[in-house]
Amino acid sequence: MSALTLFLPCAGGVEDFLADEVHGLTGLVGQDLLTVRGGVRVRGDPGTAMRLNLWSRLAQRVLIELAHAPYRDEQDLYALAAGVRWEDWFSAHQTFRVDLTAQGSPLRSLNFATLRIKDAVADRFRAQAGGVRPSIDTRRPDARVQAHLTATDASLYIDTSGEPLFKRGWRQDKGDAPLKETLAAAMLAASGWWRPAARQVADAPLYDPCCGSGTIVIEAAQLVLGLPPGGQRRFGFERLRPFERAAWQAIRDEAAALPAARAEPRVFGSDVAHRMVDFAQRNAERAGVARALQLRGGDALQRLPPSDTPGVLLMNPPYGERIAAAGVAGQKARGREAFQGGTLARQRSGATDADEINAGDEFFARLAAHWKSHYAGWTAWLLTPDLKLPARLRLKESRRVPLWNGPIECRLFRFDLTARRPGSDAPAR
Repeated sequence: MSALTLFLPCAGGVEDFLADEVHGLTGLVGQDLLTVRGGVRVRGDPGTAMRLNLWSRLAQRVLIELAHAPYRDEQDLYALAAGVRWEDWFSAHQTFRVDLTAQGSPLRSLNFATLRIKDAVADRFRAQAGGVRPSIDTRRPDARVQAHLTATDASLYIDTSGEPLFKRGWRQDKGDAPLKETLAAAMLAASGWWRPAARQVADAPLYDPCCGSGTIVIEAAQLVLGLPPGGQRRFGFERLRPFERAAWQAIRDEAAALPAARAEPRVFGSDVAHRMVDFAQRNAERAGVARALQLRGGDALQRLPPSDTPGVLLMNPPYGERIAAAGVAGQKARGREAFQGGTLARQRSGATDADEINAGDEFFARLAAHWKSHYAGWTAWLLTPDLKLPARLRLKESRRVPLWNGPIECRLFRFDLTARRPGSDAPAR
């Protein structure tokens, strides 16, 4: 097979980190590795696609571009799709689905555009296979066709990943709205603790004091141990016609043969809810990192540093109704499960939005004071959609990195922690 054009989509703000990661994994540079809005474009071969699926922590998928052309209407999309040799990628006896994304498309109905692409694929198979066409399966298709529309151009891809790459295969226990693994990896890269281009992690300890089901710390521990994020899952390319099983086994064997990294814990996590700590522990065991990770229960406002050496605090802090779940010293926090129920819970307790905001301000002020007293020399990185978080912490950020959590625009704030001023009741700036 000739050289392929790959597109690796990623969350907004992650493009440069993903380009560094791809360079570190493949050595590609220049025109073979281009950073574009929403992802990176890569020139490679089938082995490149398989290796990136196995190793990329930041990409959402690995797509192979099959067609690209200007369009004006749905008929142009039909013609573009009808001209693709889909029979080279899957058979008439397999199933497929079509997904479509768009930015600035003038078309009135994206659903109708998706239907026309699906019709074109089916009609081509009817013509090529004596009237036989593949069936649609929207849940577990053998092949996934991805289309993307801009204001003027259309691109068609075959998806080599199958399930999105944030689904690593180890998560079975989770709390409410868990952080996606790809975003956790982006936080590790943005903080500098993980250097994707060099495929290295810092020697400094890493600690998440509100670890939940363990997403951030498990990603970090896998990096410490040199484990591929996709080592426990299957991929879409395994059901496509060009799949070379021997080549894939060689890539997996190569990953398994990498020298084992040191396993003493330098990644730490804690959570006020012992139920969540249990979840994180079971997830860590399934991910193969339990030996490189230390998990404890405890209030974020009371836990002391897990290491004598200053390191990196990295967390997706609680806000709103999740404030209580983080732990407030002196209050009877019963864990994250005690704070489910949303508005109904607030109504039953008589709490107002103002009460919630005040509780949040108090929590973050006390958290910053605790860090000032016990975490001098550490660097704290906090991901939040709340642009007022530095004011709530009463700290001045030294850096802010834009990152998108799905459709939510967030900032990863950096705070360089210093000791409190003697005799001061408020945290020093």
